Amino acid sequence: MSSGVPEGSVLGPLLYFLFTADLPTTDYNNIATITDDTWLLAVLRVPAVASQRLQSHLTLLHNWFILWKIRVNPAKSARVTFTTRRVTCPPVLLHTTPIPVKHDVKYVGLHLDRQLSWRKHIQTKRQHLDLKLGAMSWLLVRRSQLSLPNQLLLYKCILKPVWTYGIQLWGCAKPSHTQIVQRLQSKILRSLANVPWYVSNLQLHTDLGVPFVSAEI
Repeated sequence: MSSGVPEGSVLGPLLYFLFTADLPTTDYNNIATITDDTWLLAVLRVPAVASQRLQSHLTLLHNWFILWKIRVNPAKSARVTFTTRRVTCPPVLLHTTPIPVKHDVKYVGLHLDRQLSWRKHIQTKRQHLDLKLGAMSWLLVRRSQLSLPNQLLLYKCILKPVWTYGIQLWGCAKPSHTQIVQRLQSKILRSLANVPWYVSNLQLHTDLGVPFVSAEI
């Protein structure tokens, strides 16, 4: 190989971290790196100044990319203005290419929307749970040949980690959003225990020893 490292190699991450150890930083922006994903964050009340600081930092990064022969695709980047107002920060460029504007972005498994309402994240996790539940439906259905303790074990080990990931952050969402997960959990538990309709969700969660989503938060 003339450059780079093989994908999936053991030394690849270490060599990449060493190679990018001197990534340019500034006193006015925060920079975060997860493997080869790099985030710039400017926190300001004035949108124009925020974009100005981001642009200044992007210029430093672009010069560093040229120096060390690193190719960056601006089209795969994203710019999000996190605010509860309708204002949007002015555009920024990487070299001569504008960075696309998006209303939500995925970062380390978390879907961050413009207003940080976490609605996009919770809806995405709900869809992910539906797919996993469909693949395991023959085990987690009413009158399954699998015992109830083993069914609960599957739920706690495979399905529950999907929605509890990042709960320290998305747990601050409105109850109308978190109830999306709660309704699904109640539906799954009711199917596992094969209980009649008149058994309350409180009694169901208590008997099975599974806390409500609000308690997990």
